[in-house]
Amino acid sequence: MTGARHIFLLLLVLPGFFAPVAAAEALPRAEFLERIDRFPALEAQQGIAGIREKIAFRARQEPFLAIASVIFLLAIVHTFAAIPITRLAHRVQHDHDARIERAAAAAGLRAPEIKAVSFKATMLHFLGEVEAVFGIWAAVLFGVMTAMHGLDSVKSYLTGGVKFTEPLFVVVIMALASTRPILRFAENCLRFFARFGKETPAAWWLAILIVAPVLGSLITEPGAMTIGALLLARKFYRLKPSPVLAYGTIGLLFVNVSVGGVLTNFAAPPVLMVAAKWHLTTPFMFIHFGDKAVLAILVSTFGYWLFFRKELAALGQKLTDHDGDGRGDLQREHDTPVPLFVTLVHIAFMAWTVVFAHWPPLFIGGFLFFLAFLQATEHHQSAVQLRGPIMVGFFLAGLVIHGGLQGWWLGPVITSLGEWPLYLGATVLTSFNDNAAITYLASQVAGLSPALKYAVLAGAVTGGGLTVIANAPNPAGQAILGRFFGEGVSPLKLALGAFLPTLVVIWFFMFTPDRAAHRQSDEGNPAATVQQDSPAPSRAPSP
Repeated sequence: MTGARHIFLLLLVLPGFFAPVAAAEALPRAEFLERIDRFPALEAQQGIAGIREKIAFRARQEPFLAIASVIFLLAIVHTFAAIPITRLAHRVQHDHDARIERAAAAAGLRAPEIKAVSFKATMLHFLGEVEAVFGIWAAVLFGVMTAMHGLDSVKSYLTGGVKFTEPLFVVVIMALASTRPILRFAENCLRFFARFGKETPAAWWLAILIVAPVLGSLITEPGAMTIGALLLARKFYRLKPSPVLAYGTIGLLFVNVSVGGVLTNFAAPPVLMVAAKWHLTTPFMFIHFGDKAVLAILVSTFGYWLFFRKELAALGQKLTDHDGDGRGDLQREHDTPVPLFVTLVHIAFMAWTVVFAHWPPLFIGGFLFFLAFLQATEHHQSAVQLRGPIMVGFFLAGLVIHGGLQGWWLGPVITSLGEWPLYLGATVLTSFNDNAAITYLASQVAGLSPALKYAVLAGAVTGGGLTVIANAPNPAGQAILGRFFGEGVSPLKLALGAFLPTLVVIWFFMFTPDRAAHRQSDEGNPAATVQQDSPAPSRAPSP
């Protein structure tokens, strides 16, 4: 169980990186964070009201914030360049291997006997890792922050300006959800639905893309993404679908997971961000968001199924007919069964992690106990995969670092829009800045009407499937399924695959009759002042 030992060591180290040390000397709040707090009052004193005027004023007052946003923009551009960089890395590595073979032949040796690593190819491979992009540019950000405000500002920002709870949670929930007992249990549950279609690839495709995202409202969206992506890898992507179907499927998965977690008030990060402040209960979410989300998932998924039904049927023809109905189907795996008590213990640990998702000492502590159980039942387990969860955690940690410095320009934009502009603006901004950051900023606006609250929350979950950075679970899905896309998932093709399902979500969220959700009132002005007590984090603070 080498993987389990590695995760054990990792979890002993991570809190040292992500949590402030209790005994450390208290640091003063970074100067640029203090200035963010003063922006609204200064703008009110000087009569600055327009969006452009506010952004320009803030950039002049604190140039570091503008530079931080430029660095974030460069990181986003880098994600689009990741695939070309990976191609270049492969060419460099190929040329290096050819040189080694020629040198070995000249010396009368075999190539493996000459140990020479291509530094250039290795670094290019690292730069081409999408999951590493935001961490790489975070190092650039820290360099600029140190130069302009000193090292203490970096320490202050990391220990008090951003929260790393969700990156840690995603690492743990991905490791739990990918274990053999959990996957076997999830597969058996979804098999109930797949049996209605004779367990053909199309039947499994429908079951996974509909049921798994909805379960995200109970097991959280990262858990649903991990299980859904792993089962799609096993039941669908290994059959080598066409690129169009492959991208359509991953885009549909991202959109469905983004909206599938809104049936409750705790499973989706953008909902959790505002649940307490806006008094969003689970019954409220189920009544005003849940029915629309489920309908959108059903319509989008069946729409894609109708469009791709011939290819899905052709995938089934590659398989053996095990039940004699004339159609190929996915036979069950006949490996060693998992005892019921092992599965129940895994479910209990997963439930513990979900319940205490915002208390890292509790869910990390629970995971350490889980690792002990994992080793005690090693003969019923598969190797715990380490690389995927850690890279996703690194991706999200970098994202929250950058996202925490974008509120200075997002705030004026969000607070100056009406219902439809706010909804569409939240949908678009989510694609580039994570949906939880969008709802957090909106929650700092005093006196938003119910219609505007609904617009920003609905827009945040609507755009959650358009890019990898739009929703916290998306990097997990990309990490699991990326190997089926050659040199990596293309951001543009992913957006195209998610575009039509996103339009379906827009239709249901904004055109379904719901007078309570779209109610206009005199609670306040949508252009109300943002009450920024802290920079906009990309995740909900711990309760």
